[in-house]
Amino acid sequence: MPKRGTREFWREGRRARGFSFTDFLHGYVYARWPYAYIGLATGERKLPASLQAMITWLGRRITGGGEDNGRQWAETYHGKVVPTEAAERLVTLDEPVTLRGLEQIIPFRTAQDIILKDPDHIVALECPCRAEREDPCLPMDVCLIVGEPFAGFIMDHHPKRARWISQEEAVDILRQERDRGHVHHAFFKDAMLNRFYAICNCCDCCCGAMHAHRNGTPMLIASGYLSHVRDEACVGCGACAEICPFDAIQIENGRARIDEAACMGCGVCVPACPKEALRLERAPDKGVPLEMQDLLTTHANRS
Repeated sequence: MPKRGTREFWREGRRARGFSFTDFLHGYVYARWPYAYIGLATGERKLPASLQAMITWLGRRITGGGEDNGRQWAETYHGKVVPTEAAERLVTLDEPVTLRGLEQIIPFRTAQDIILKDPDHIVALECPCRAEREDPCLPMDVCLIVGEPFAGFIMDHHPKRARWISQEEAVDILRQERDRGHVHHAFFKDAMLNRFYAICNCCDCCCGAMHAHRNGTPMLIASGYLSHVRDEACVGCGACAEICPFDAIQIENGRARIDEAACMGCGVCVPACPKEALRLERAPDKGVPLEMQDLLTTHANRS
């Protein structure tokens, strides 16, 4: 008999707009075997040629095929960079949230909704990207699965790799990962009911999405902010350049300089600066921030 989390995932899928049985199977495979799924996607796991051909065919069916399959894949699975304060607001919501069609926030054809049932149900899962690497970054349990039916599904199927945590513990994980130089990504996926389901805390050495983005597959969306240097405070120590996960900061003529094209507005550099010479500033050409309070206020005004 299917476990409760699986049943809830199926029931929620039946209520979701345009969510097919194929989508359910895709979501089930993704959430049931995330380590194999991510390992295959990142190339860390190898399959026999015959089985690899079948997986490739299935992947094309899921993404719609096409010559640019990497870009097609990005349409189904993408992460929005969120600074720590915005990520904290996502994991400390105290009531259900329904926000649909966030095209400005998530500029993709699929997976644009934030629909959180039981937002205080949060699971810390061992990161599949890190788990598949030979020498992974630590700690491992830094992927935050938020709300139902996702948190319950993960606990049903991965009790040895996951644990229930409080909202306060989720905030602590976010802050600790930021201090390690890791980026918060709010992840959306079509097979996960076309909506937000997790905050991953990503390192540039292990994260499959960051590797894909660096290699030209646009799986990540900028936060809507840019890092800004106050020249009068900067001493050119290089702490920000060393910690920047997107290689967007260089030291030139004794001062930090931001490569605006490369900067994703994650904010990791801000607390790393001993002179408080950096801050995040809104950058309209970098998209719209995922700020829950602003989104909720806008939604309330429209209702």
